[in-house]
Amino acid sequence: MPGATGGGDDIYMYSTIETYRNAATYDQMVAAAQKNAELLAVARRNARIPDEYVLRIAATGRPWHLLSVTEDWCGDSANTLPWVDALAAAVPGMTHRIIRRDEHLALMDAHLTNGRSRAIPIVLLLDEQLAERAWWGPRPREMQAWFEGAEAQALPKDERYKVLRTRYARDRGRAILEELTAMIERAAAQAPEAALATGSAAS
Repeated sequence: MPGATGGGDDIYMYSTIETYRNAATYDQMVAAAQKNAELLAVARRNARIPDEYVLRIAATGRPWHLLSVTEDWCGDSANTLPWVDALAAAVPGMTHRIIRRDEHLALMDAHLTNGRSRAIPIVLLLDEQLAERAWWGPRPREMQAWFEGAEAQALPKDERYKVLRTRYARDRGRAILEELTAMIERAAAQAPEAALATGSAAS
């Protein structure tokens, strides 16, 4: 289902080690952005992570790394990635890096929405060995279901995205944080051999 997390047999076997190590931080991404730079910066400053999510992820007892795939023009990314980055900053042992979709099409094509769309953002969950364990995106389930439904599709494109932005604002990151946290908890419950690649831990 689009907007749902991937995991287990749904994960594509792809080495993320070098990709992650060469990826940008959130601040580096914002500094290089040609579009939405101010929006991305302001949204990140305003993102506050409730303790419940920090405690749930910390309870897994493992370090985790998030790798986001995006482009700076993407409105969904401007509403999502500030929360992803704030979550990573709030959880001990967690890090977050970002890559551009159009520079990593092989990886993008391994994480298509509905098996056909290069929709972004996509957030990959990596373990302490930088092996991919699951992925999420491009939107929270409820928002994706609305976006693909008859009500949204009947709206002009500009109006559809305006309503979507309002839904993000009202949600204040809760759906994003809940789905990412649940994804991490599921990955933590998997056997170690569920990882798809091996390598050194992120620095």
